[in-house]
Amino acid sequence: MTANRDNTIDIQLTASPVAEGQAVTGAAADTTSQALPGAASAAPRKNIFDLDRTQLEDFFEGVLGEKRYRAHQVMKWIHHRYVTDFDEMTDLGKALRAKLHEHAEVRAPIVLTEKPSVDGTHKWLIGMDPKNAIEAVFIPEKGRGTLCVSSQVGCALNCSFCSTGTQGFNRNLTTAEIIGQVWVVARHLGNMPHQRRRLTNVVMMGMGEPLMNFDNVVRAMSIMRDDLGYGLANKRVTLSTAGMVPMIDKLGELSDVSLAVSLHAANDELRTELVPLNKKYPIAQLMAACERYVMRKPRSSITFEYTLMRGVNDQPEHARQLARLMKQFDNATQMKDAAKVNLIPFNPFPGTRYERSDEDDIRAFQQLLQQARVLTTVRRTRGDDIDAACGQLKGQVMDRTRRQATFRKMLAEQEAGDASA
Repeated sequence: MTANRDNTIDIQLTASPVAEGQAVTGAAADTTSQALPGAASAAPRKNIFDLDRTQLEDFFEGVLGEKRYRAHQVMKWIHHRYVTDFDEMTDLGKALRAKLHEHAEVRAPIVLTEKPSVDGTHKWLIGMDPKNAIEAVFIPEKGRGTLCVSSQVGCALNCSFCSTGTQGFNRNLTTAEIIGQVWVVARHLGNMPHQRRRLTNVVMMGMGEPLMNFDNVVRAMSIMRDDLGYGLANKRVTLSTAGMVPMIDKLGELSDVSLAVSLHAANDELRTELVPLNKKYPIAQLMAACERYVMRKPRSSITFEYTLMRGVNDQPEHARQLARLMKQFDNATQMKDAAKVNLIPFNPFPGTRYERSDEDDIRAFQQLLQQARVLTTVRRTRGDDIDAACGQLKGQVMDRTRRQATFRKMLAEQEAGDASA
């Protein structure tokens, strides 16, 4: 472990990572025996972070031969008290603890670096395996604390204005790796569900497209909302999607969380340029899926995220197009303010061709929407000094798409051109 000049901490990834400062439970400390040639192959131990309440109850009953309520005790130890060593779970009998050591583990991801911002925002680089890492960001505000969680290592989509997309894609995160981000941050904050709650909201808006990792994301959100997990209200867990239409419908059937849609343009030609997924699921299909989502969940609304880029999508005609689309949505759902717009000033990153809109243009855009009676807010940029703002999250991605190499080549060519100019 080494300290850097920017006060971050580097930790070497291992084959069986645990959170810094946490004891390795049971046989997790001995991973070599299974790798020895000729060694007897043992069934892999189940990482309890991977299981929601029902699955953990089934595990206790079917695998351990224990009463289902024992799962509740273990969930409280892990998610309320942040204990990962079964021997420290004092209300469990010695025989049960021995079974847990044999069949289970509590394996949290490694914190590689952490960076605090001058505005109170905090960013973590969290190791997922020896070659990949993701970022998670906590944003404190008066009366609330919001954690932005990643769902994939990199992102399979290639939105042209997103820094995460330039890193390409490696794989989906497991449920354990998603909820592990919440555990790491909640432990850091000293969060106590139902008592001293500093973590009040979770947004699936970090690296990746959550609906492309549907099962793991939905299971992790279930743990976030469970009273034995982090006890968050349904409306305080938000999933943001670029527009995976079939999975929006599936989400509406199986889960009950807030939905945000990365829209960024109100006409198909421009949106396809910014969000290539629009070519497969154009705006009409996307809005119809959003209407179905709202109709399944009375009194709910959808937030449409709109990143403002100078001269690209921030002109008065763009605002009028967006206002018409939002009013059509309200009319289709027969609800006032079923559509909410969150305007996001673009956060530049090296190599991008886009620029942040001028402050006057942002306010004029908002005013046009408000005059059309569209509920509109402007997201205040947070964590800009540590590259933790919206669209800036970048981890360490062993890219399988070659997009990272292409972007680096383009960046090098730009720098060479600037140097020769």
